[in-house]
Amino acid sequence: MDPELNRYILLNESKGLVPGYPQSMLDILGTRNIAAVYGSIHKYLRSNLLSLVGTPLVKDRLFPKLHKYMSLHLSNWDGNIIDIQEKTKDMAFLISFTQIAEAEWNSIYDSFKSEFDKLFIGSLSLPINLPGSNYYQGLKGRRNVVKFLKQVIKNRRACSEKHDDMLEHLLRDKEDAKNALNDEEIIDQIITILNSGYETVSTTSMMAIKYLHDNQQVLEELRNEHFTIRRRKEATGQQLDWEDYKSMRFTRAVVFETLRLANVVNGVLRKTTQDLQLNGFIVPRGWRIYVYTREINYDPILYPEPLKFNPWRWMDDKNLESHNYCLLFGRGGRLCPGKELGIVTVSIFLHYFVTTYRWEEVEGEKIMQFPRVEAPNGYHIRVMKL
Repeated sequence: MDPELNRYILLNESKGLVPGYPQSMLDILGTRNIAAVYGSIHKYLRSNLLSLVGTPLVKDRLFPKLHKYMSLHLSNWDGNIIDIQEKTKDMAFLISFTQIAEAEWNSIYDSFKSEFDKLFIGSLSLPINLPGSNYYQGLKGRRNVVKFLKQVIKNRRACSEKHDDMLEHLLRDKEDAKNALNDEEIIDQIITILNSGYETVSTTSMMAIKYLHDNQQVLEELRNEHFTIRRRKEATGQQLDWEDYKSMRFTRAVVFETLRLANVVNGVLRKTTQDLQLNGFIVPRGWRIYVYTREINYDPILYPEPLKFNPWRWMDDKNLESHNYCLLFGRGGRLCPGKELGIVTVSIFLHYFVTTYRWEEVEGEKIMQFPRVEAPNGYHIRVMKL
């Protein structure tokens, strides 16, 4: 583990270190997926993606919808034993889907999500293309998702009614030849948005609930922050707004500490386009390099007592978030375009959850943190209103 080498690999695409995801994954996620392309194509797609999920758009257009659907999603959990892993997955997908195609929510959501789940699982599976395998189902899910999206796009173009969502923005941009994406790129862009936020947002939310349960002092501090905001909003009769989100400083620290400790994203793949010398070793052209960020997150020099859940470290060191070796959202030109949207989504989820409910774990739950963060049998909690 070498933080400086990892940083060099991530920041030097132009020197022959390009995305190295296998073709089997691209066959499911799409060849125009922003994580797979580089050079001018990457800049082009990244610019388009930022126009959909960048901070100005999150602030002005996406935040009010986020508030609406989050409060709806968490409204009826009182008195139930729930699988928070499944609930946060549903939450993350619902939020993304309604931001993209709100008008189609009631008509296709359930059937679309069923096919997307196959796509998602297939993208993480061994490329064994035999009937019954996860990869086979993933390819089938990809075909059906594309079929759904093509029909939605066709219906939108045939309809004179305008909608305030990402799909409308993508189709409207197509009228501008300079910035237009073709239909294949639009579909891959939608799949990118749905896929990139699905596991990261849901898993971060689940693990935040786990860490808060195990660290009551952190939970108390978080509740104090959110009850202060809620009392202020109740006094004025207003809903949450962007300024409220910006005041959630401790919440942001909880999100970053959860990402660090849980290692929701533990690495990325790069491929060499020429022979390279790295730390005295020759890496031949065409080899793949896995940039393993998990160990950086546990480096005791960067993060004292690294196995301790300590959100205050992000409050005490204001520069920690922008530190050279903080790779939680990537770096440089590969910094996650949806970084702020993801943080906002988890923050608003925590706002409603911790100010509405208390919870206790159901015995026997197990969470695995390698190779992926997941609860194999679910993470069940008993939820009660405060």
